[in-house]
Amino acid sequence: MKKAIKLTLAVVLVMGATSLFAQKFGRINTQEIIVGMPETKEMQTNMEAYAKDLQDNLESMTVEYNQKLQEFQKNFNTLSESVRQLKENDLNALIQRRNEFEQAAQQDFQKRQNELLAPIIEKAKNAIDKVAAAGGYLAVFDTSTGSLAYFDEASLTDIAPAVKKELGITDAPAAAAAPAHSCRTTHRAAAQTPSWHTAATPQDSNDHPSDPLIPTSAGYYESS
Repeated sequence: MKKAIKLTLAVVLVMGATSLFAQKFGRINTQEIIVGMPETKEMQTNMEAYAKDLQDNLESMTVEYNQKLQEFQKNFNTLSESVRQLKENDLNALIQRRNEFEQAAQQDFQKRQNELLAPIIEKAKNAIDKVAAAGGYLAVFDTSTGSLAYFDEASLTDIAPAVKKELGITDAPAAAAAPAHSCRTTHRAAAQTPSWHTAATPQDSNDHPSDPLIPTSAGYYESS
């Protein structure tokens, strides 16, 4: 009886192992797929234009602040106490408005980028699901996440060509041979949308060390 049980168990294990090895496993770098999608390139163009608009507005406010600051510092000794106070309040309001705009612009930029990217990611996922289901794959591993400690590249089928075809992605011819990369290397080449950055900044006390009063976002202090 025990021999029969052992024999049955052995047969089940062999059949299970045979069934597992018979399954198909695939791999794909989702980051490369998303970067190559036409929708991503269109998003990048839109975000570049949006970033330029934000940057132009910020620089305009910065120029206005610096011009008024220079005028105030130039005429400081000729201004009455009441006029000085008014101009100081005006400068403080300008720098506060500029800083608030910069902070809001950064948040708006990130929000818009995420909103535009979400449907692109969903479309890529649907294409991968479709190709994997049609090909009868048990599982498809995303090599761009870097979460796999080890896997045999040769044992996994790269489904990227089929997914690219599904998404209408055409690979551009390489200008020169690129160094080979292992598929286990983490590829984080996300869509190269422009990052929000400040090109112009308000002048600070270092620009005018001899001026008696220097405006700051927190108020004024006397320069030494």
